[in-house]
Amino acid sequence: MDVALEHFSNVGFHATTINHIARHAGISKGLMYNYFSSKEELLAAILDRSLTEVYNDLDADSDGHLSEDEFEHFIRKIFRLLHEKKQFWKLIFRIILQPGVFEDMFGGGSEKITVSGTPLKAFSETMMSMLIDYFKSRKKYPGEDYDPMMEMFMFLNTIKGFSMTYVLSDDLYNDDYHERILNEILKRYK
Repeated sequence: MDVALEHFSNVGFHATTINHIARHAGISKGLMYNYFSSKEELLAAILDRSLTEVYNDLDADSDGHLSEDEFEHFIRKIFRLLHEKKQFWKLIFRIILQPGVFEDMFGGGSEKITVSGTPLKAFSETMMSMLIDYFKSRKKYPGEDYDPMMEMFMFLNTIKGFSMTYVLSDDLYNDDYHERILNEILKRYK
């Protein structure tokens, strides 16, 4: 999976063949097919492993409700993983940003991607529902105009935007920047 990740990122997902991956991994093409029926299935397994690592303890006590501690732990975990595995996440983002890859893997109601065995769509709906409930309970902006769904989207887009900027920046930002952004996100959303 590590060899495939590097080749999908550097050579291109569409240009990389199973034969190419097997050769560079030092295994036979037949052995590769014992584990993965296609390179799409291989990429789906890589994404599942990655997303599971990020989200596997979003709701640590599995009660369907995010506590303030669980929310903070989740954010800190994302930032830690981005920092500790920056090169890995850079490869993942480079693959997903290749023409057609995102659409093939995530589009059209695709069930190719899972998180801990749960189809991504179902997992995402559960996660978003928990975040909306969390923001409802944390209502910081009094008045009728507060929209917890919009707050959830703003939060997720903030995390995604920071993640991509930080990972793809080639060290333009120092560790102080990383820590300052983490603290600012916690201050705004906790």
